[in-house]
Amino acid sequence: MNKALTIGGMAAAAFVITGWSVGFSQDRPSVPPPEGSPLGELISGYEFRTPETQALQDDDFINPGFLWVENGEELWETADGAAGKSCESCHGDAEDSMNGVGARYPVYSEATGKPINLEQRINLCRTENMQAEPWRWESPELLGMMTFVRYQSRGVPVAVEIDGPMQPFFEAGREFYYQRRGQLDMSCASCHEANYGMSLRADMLSQGHSNGFPTYRLKWQGVGSLHRRFRGCNQQVRADRFGYGSDEYINLELYLAWRGMGLPVETPAVRQ
Repeated sequence: MNKALTIGGMAAAAFVITGWSVGFSQDRPSVPPPEGSPLGELISGYEFRTPETQALQDDDFINPGFLWVENGEELWETADGAAGKSCESCHGDAEDSMNGVGARYPVYSEATGKPINLEQRINLCRTENMQAEPWRWESPELLGMMTFVRYQSRGVPVAVEIDGPMQPFFEAGREFYYQRRGQLDMSCASCHEANYGMSLRADMLSQGHSNGFPTYRLKWQGVGSLHRRFRGCNQQVRADRFGYGSDEYINLELYLAWRGMGLPVETPAVRQ
């Protein structure tokens, strides 16, 4: 059976999604969704990739994302800033102190009165505790540290809080997810909820989970953040892009983390 995603009553030439794809196994691993989820099962983006891409992720020796893990490990041990401290000075062995940390962000910050993600937490540690300059978003340093810290939680199920002070930000993230935007009049759900498992050009649409980020993308030939992916999606539907670390993207990141609650962290994942 063929099926096309239509936008505004007509198929958009740049975004025609056709043909049920069967590239992933019908006995593919899945986990139960969180209560209230619109998804019947949760399937990692790994399951929608080709066997060759999966093999890159599976082998730590050839997984290109480990170059960023190694960079982050070196930065973890390196003193910086006026305080003369390294991350290790306060947190010790990352394998112990950071285990599980990457699985629970974004978290609520009393200081800011809103959620912060892991990139922001790293930069707060730099400015407040190390008295060092914050790292630029998508810089090799921040991506390296992010990948290293998140890697310490590989295999740990994603688990974020969405109640209490987090609730309004969670609701804002959910609203963003379903809001149609851009010249193509598409929402996040248009691809990742209504049409996952189908082909978009040479790619297969996944459920759009965030458990693999920071991710090495073959398209990027490098590791990139979740917010870089958000900006790319917005650009593809010809919508305005928000800034890295914007409230809109932090809220969306929170909502996506909830949608994937229970999926294991895969960083450094490899995606197309």
